Amino acid sequence: MPFRITRPLLLVLFALAPAVQASDSPLNLSAASSLGSFTATADREAATQPADSTDPGTTAETALPTTELAAPPTLPDTIDLTTTPDDLFVRIRNGFGMPNLNDNLVLSQQQWYLNRPDYLRRMVDRSARYLHHIVEELERRGMPTELAFLPMVESSYNPMAYSRAHASGLWQFIPSTGKNYNLKQDWWVDQRRDIVAATSAALDYLQTIYEMHGDWFLALASYNWGEGAVARAIKKNEAKGLPADYQNLTMPAETRNYVPKLQALKNIFSNPQLVASLDLPQVPNRAYFATVTPNANIDVKVAAKLAEMPVGEFVALNPAHNRPVIKSETPLVIPAEKLETFQANLENHQEEDKPLSKWQTYTLKSGEKLEKVAPRFGITLADLKRVNGLNGKLKTTAGLTLLVPAGEGIGTADMAALPEQPRLPAADPTPAKTAAVVVRKGETLAAIARRSGVNVAELRRINRLAGDRVAPGTRLMLTAAPATTPPAAAAGTPTKAAHNKTGRPPVAANKRPRVTRYTVKRGDTLYSIARQFKVEQQDLQRWNGPATKSLQPGQQLTIQLAQND
Repeated sequence: MPFRITRPLLLVLFALAPAVQASDSPLNLSAASSLGSFTATADREAATQPADSTDPGTTAETALPTTELAAPPTLPDTIDLTTTPDDLFVRIRNGFGMPNLNDNLVLSQQQWYLNRPDYLRRMVDRSARYLHHIVEELERRGMPTELAFLPMVESSYNPMAYSRAHASGLWQFIPSTGKNYNLKQDWWVDQRRDIVAATSAALDYLQTIYEMHGDWFLALASYNWGEGAVARAIKKNEAKGLPADYQNLTMPAETRNYVPKLQALKNIFSNPQLVASLDLPQVPNRAYFATVTPNANIDVKVAAKLAEMPVGEFVALNPAHNRPVIKSETPLVIPAEKLETFQANLENHQEEDKPLSKWQTYTLKSGEKLEKVAPRFGITLADLKRVNGLNGKLKTTAGLTLLVPAGEGIGTADMAALPEQPRLPAADPTPAKTAAVVVRKGETLAAIARRSGVNVAELRRINRLAGDRVAPGTRLMLTAAPATTPPAAAAGTPTKAAHNKTGRPPVAANKRPRVTRYTVKRGDTLYSIARQFKVEQQDLQRWNGPATKSLQPGQQLTIQLAQND
């Protein structure tokens, strides 16, 4: 029977609040301030009425029965960080470092999660594989540990999560931002789904946008909406003489609810009694996985067998691989308790001269058809398409890389044991066409978003729009085009290059940078300079170091501009 939060239970939660309020430590701020706020306004007013209230609607028969609860022991005023807690959530609570947000949006998001305890339990179950590694990385960088809850907001801790905006993985990187942070995306692998690589890139990105704004709420809004969009919203408020903090900026509803979702999760996991009442599983405070790097190609099925674990569990720890074969010199993620087993079985396997992979690569030649290639390698056409992630609509061309059997022995059992392939167009050798719409007379950006199925914030990012007004006849891109597509010639038309979250194209890998110097003028900001030269603010910071934190007129900045070879 699904767990449902009822009014009596909420009152019990409110009764538990003094146990955490009694402490002055930061640990108790969210639980004391928000869990107690769940009681409706009318209930709070009723609770303040004197005992002899003559409210005609209240009688002894209609009053709710009360039960005296023994107060839990008072928490200490200080936290002993010299001891190692067994529960990872205790460790996370000890490392909270962000200010708390307390408003109606937080209460609404908190109630949404509490009404879905099964959903919370599934997220915690999935997170158990990855959470310890993320907390370790956060602590190593000195970052607030509540950021470990961010993948719950982004992907529900599902490494295979894939959004309509083509964001992928635990941290939901779009392709261009992933490339900006060196996440490889090719035929073999998509590191946006790699647990170790994507976590490192996400924390790099979060550190960059925090240093840009000096505020974690603005950094989180930038992670969701794009740092350029947040910078424009700040500038707009400043021009009007309005406060430019997170709560006073005008932003899309998705972004407005983004930080409250994280705060709601922080509030829930801050309260041990509430976590216990929801029956959320405990996550041990120890490393779940380790890595090992084979020196030869290895099949996913073989790797799972050597680790003596189910293929599905192996894929959950190694979700980045697009093919059923993992290239040599690629780190494999293995449960820590299985590492010695894997290494011993790998040595025995190689000593017996058994192949680690039954597959090899083959490059399609001009004029070759899949129907002819499949029987040559002793595989059916359907199996050849499946193992290569090909669909019926794909037009194969010369140069397409295929996986084919390396020898005899690929049979039905081998195909049945293959892991399910992720949904992505990695096998398509030709650039995908970029969808676009033409703005009709009287049409708003919201109407275009409804018509095209792309949200307003995404339309703004892709097309670099400052507001919601778009002239009739304007051609708006619905997706960011591949970086190999040449730039548009028309003035004011967005370039057909992969865009990051700010909506501006990154410097393409096939262009050599041209270094120039720029003298800072009065009124210049990092954002205005980046926009003028069509570069990223984080690139300006990387090229010029700490000098970018406080720009002064006359200051010289180094800027790298892309140019053709």
